[in-house]
Amino acid sequence: MKKIVCMTLLASIIGIAGFSQTDYKSAIGARLAPESYFDFFAFSYKTFITSAGALEFNAGGGSKREYYGLYHDSRKPFALSVSATYQHHFEIPVKGLRWFIGGGLAAYNAFSKRNEYEGFGFGFYPTGGADWKVPNVPLNLTVDYRPTIIVARPNELGDGFEPRNFGIAVRYTIGTR
Repeated sequence: MKKIVCMTLLASIIGIAGFSQTDYKSAIGARLAPESYFDFFAFSYKTFITSAGALEFNAGGGSKREYYGLYHDSRKPFALSVSATYQHHFEIPVKGLRWFIGGGLAAYNAFSKRNEYEGFGFGFYPTGGADWKVPNVPLNLTVDYRPTIIVARPNELGDGFEPRNFGIAVRYTIGTR
Protein backbone atom coordinates (compact mmCIF):
# COMPACT_ATOMS: atom_id res chain seq x y z
CA MET A 1 0.00 0.00 0.00
CA LYS A 2 2.85 2.40 0.84
CA LYS A 3 4.41 1.73 -2.58
CA ILE A 4 1.16 2.58 -4.37
CA VAL A 5 0.74 5.82 -2.38
CA CYS A 6 4.38 6.82 -3.01
CA MET A 7 4.14 6.02 -6.74
CA THR A 8 0.89 7.99 -7.05
CA LEU A 9 2.41 10.95 -5.19
CA LEU A 10 5.55 10.86 -7.36
CA ALA A 11 3.50 10.65 -10.58
CA SER A 12 1.35 13.59 -9.44
CA ILE A 13 4.40 15.74 -8.68
CA ILE A 14 5.96 14.93 -12.07
CA GLY A 15 2.66 15.65 -13.84
CA ILE A 16 2.19 18.96 -12.07
CA ALA A 17 5.79 19.96 -12.81
CA GLY A 18 5.40 19.07 -16.48
CA PHE A 19 2.30 21.21 -16.90
CA SER A 20 2.99 24.00 -14.41
CA GLN A 21 2.65 27.62 -15.41
CA THR A 22 5.50 29.67 -16.78
CA ASP A 23 7.06 32.79 -15.29
CA TYR A 24 6.23 34.95 -18.30
CA LYS A 25 3.51 35.24 -20.95
CA SER A 26 5.44 36.63 -23.95
CA ALA A 27 8.94 37.78 -24.84
CA ILE A 28 10.51 39.77 -27.67
CA GLY A 29 14.15 39.95 -28.71
CA ALA A 30 16.66 38.36 -31.06
CA ARG A 31 17.97 34.89 -31.99
CA LEU A 32 21.49 34.29 -33.27
CA ALA A 33 22.41 31.08 -35.14
CA PRO A 34 26.00 31.59 -36.36
CA GLU A 35 26.22 28.45 -38.52
CA SER A 36 22.81 28.71 -40.18
CA TYR A 37 22.60 29.78 -43.82
CA PHE A 38 19.18 31.41 -43.90
CA ASP A 39 18.66 32.72 -40.35
CA PHE A 40 22.02 33.86 -38.96
CA PHE A 41 20.23 36.73 -37.16
CA ALA A 42 16.50 36.92 -36.53
CA PHE A 43 14.07 39.02 -34.55
CA SER A 44 12.23 36.70 -32.18
CA TYR A 45 8.80 36.71 -30.54
CA LYS A 46 7.66 33.95 -28.18
CA THR A 47 4.26 33.58 -26.54
CA PHE A 48 2.73 30.88 -24.38
CA ILE A 49 -0.63 29.61 -25.62
CA THR A 50 -1.05 27.09 -22.76
CA SER A 51 0.81 26.64 -19.49
CA ALA A 52 3.39 24.39 -21.20
CA GLY A 53 2.94 25.17 -24.93
CA ALA A 54 4.53 28.13 -26.69
CA LEU A 55 4.78 29.52 -30.19
CA GLU A 56 7.97 31.20 -31.36
CA PHE A 57 8.14 33.36 -34.49
CA ASN A 58 11.39 34.52 -36.10
CA ALA A 59 12.10 36.89 -38.99
CA GLY A 60 15.63 37.59 -40.13
CA GLY A 61 18.32 36.74 -42.59
CA GLY A 62 21.71 35.27 -43.23
CA SER A 63 24.52 34.86 -45.69
CA LYS A 64 27.40 32.48 -46.36
CA ARG A 65 30.23 31.96 -48.80
CA GLU A 66 29.83 29.19 -51.33
CA TYR A 67 32.64 26.78 -52.22
CA TYR A 68 33.13 25.32 -55.70
CA GLY A 69 35.70 22.58 -55.67
CA LEU A 70 38.98 24.00 -54.36
CA TYR A 71 38.11 27.72 -54.54
CA HIS A 72 35.44 29.84 -52.90
CA ASP A 73 33.22 32.44 -54.47
CA SER A 74 33.37 35.85 -52.79
CA ARG A 75 29.79 36.62 -53.93
CA LYS A 76 27.79 35.67 -50.88
CA PRO A 77 24.09 34.92 -51.38
CA PHE A 78 21.90 36.71 -48.84
CA ALA A 79 18.64 35.17 -47.58
CA LEU A 80 15.61 36.65 -45.80
CA SER A 81 13.70 34.13 -43.70
CA VAL A 82 10.69 33.54 -41.47
CA SER A 83 10.00 30.61 -39.18
CA ALA A 84 7.30 29.43 -36.79
CA THR A 85 7.91 26.90 -34.02
CA TYR A 86 5.77 25.06 -31.48
CA GLN A 87 7.56 24.24 -28.22
CA HIS A 88 6.30 22.06 -25.37
CA HIS A 89 8.06 22.91 -22.08
CA PHE A 90 8.93 20.68 -19.13
CA GLU A 91 10.08 21.94 -15.74
CA ILE A 92 13.60 21.41 -14.39
CA PRO A 93 14.15 21.72 -10.63
CA VAL A 94 15.84 25.11 -11.07
CA LYS A 95 13.74 28.26 -10.72
CA GLY A 96 12.76 29.62 -14.15
CA LEU A 97 14.54 26.88 -16.13
CA ARG A 98 12.67 24.56 -18.50
CA TRP A 99 13.62 22.25 -21.35
CA PHE A 100 11.48 21.91 -24.44
CA ILE A 101 10.86 19.86 -27.55
CA GLY A 102 8.79 20.68 -30.61
CA GLY A 103 8.98 21.44 -34.30
CA GLY A 104 8.46 24.09 -36.88
CA LEU A 105 8.53 25.39 -40.42
CA ALA A 106 10.99 27.76 -42.09
CA ALA A 107 10.80 29.64 -45.38
CA TYR A 108 13.45 31.82 -46.98
CA ASN A 109 14.23 33.68 -50.17
CA ALA A 110 17.86 33.86 -51.32
CA PHE A 111 19.27 36.76 -53.34
CA SER A 112 22.47 36.15 -55.31
CA LYS A 113 24.41 37.15 -58.41
CA ARG A 114 24.57 33.44 -59.25
CA ASN A 115 21.23 32.17 -60.53
CA GLU A 116 21.58 28.72 -58.98
CA TYR A 117 21.60 30.28 -55.49
CA GLU A 118 18.71 32.67 -56.01
CA GLY A 119 15.13 31.80 -55.15
CA PHE A 120 12.73 30.36 -52.59
CA GLY A 121 13.49 27.70 -49.98
CA PHE A 122 11.21 25.89 -47.55
CA GLY A 123 11.83 23.33 -44.82
CA PHE A 124 10.77 21.87 -41.51
CA TYR A 125 12.64 20.94 -38.36
CA PRO A 126 12.37 19.22 -35.02
CA THR A 127 13.68 21.35 -32.17
CA GLY A 128 14.85 20.97 -28.61
CA GLY A 129 16.56 23.14 -26.06
CA ALA A 130 16.44 24.97 -22.76
CA ASP A 131 14.53 28.13 -21.82
CA TRP A 132 15.45 30.23 -18.77
CA LYS A 133 13.53 33.18 -17.34
CA VAL A 134 16.05 35.08 -15.23
CA PRO A 135 14.52 35.52 -11.73
CA ASN A 136 13.58 39.11 -10.78
CA VAL A 137 14.72 40.48 -14.17
CA PRO A 138 12.53 40.75 -17.32
CA LEU A 139 14.99 38.64 -19.33
CA ASN A 140 14.59 35.29 -21.10
CA LEU A 141 17.49 33.24 -22.47
CA THR A 142 17.02 30.26 -24.80
CA VAL A 143 19.44 27.77 -26.32
CA ASP A 144 18.04 25.55 -29.07
CA TYR A 145 18.88 23.13 -31.87
CA ARG A 146 16.93 23.04 -35.16
CA PRO A 147 18.34 20.54 -37.69
CA THR A 148 16.40 21.71 -40.74
CA ILE A 149 15.31 19.45 -43.58
CA ILE A 150 15.03 21.60 -46.72
CA VAL A 151 12.13 20.42 -48.89
CA ALA A 152 12.42 23.08 -51.61
CA ARG A 153 15.61 25.03 -52.24
CA PRO A 154 16.90 27.45 -54.86
CA ASN A 155 19.88 25.29 -55.87
CA GLU A 156 20.46 21.62 -56.54
CA LEU A 157 24.06 21.79 -55.32
CA GLY A 158 23.07 21.67 -51.64
CA ASP A 159 22.18 18.46 -49.87
CA GLY A 160 18.80 19.60 -48.52
CA PHE A 161 19.82 19.32 -44.87
CA GLU A 162 20.99 22.11 -42.57
CA PRO A 163 22.41 20.24 -39.52
CA ARG A 164 24.26 23.15 -37.88
CA ASN A 165 21.30 25.30 -36.82
CA PHE A 166 22.20 25.90 -33.16
CA GLY A 167 20.76 29.11 -31.78
CA ILE A 168 20.85 31.43 -28.80
CA ALA A 169 17.99 33.85 -28.12
CA VAL A 170 17.85 36.81 -25.74
CA ARG A 171 14.41 38.32 -25.15
CA TYR A 172 12.72 40.95 -23.00
CA THR A 173 9.74 39.40 -21.19
CA ILE A 174 6.28 40.95 -21.39
CA GLY A 175 3.59 40.06 -18.86
CA THR A 176 3.41 37.31 -16.28
CA ARG A 177 1.17 34.33 -15.94
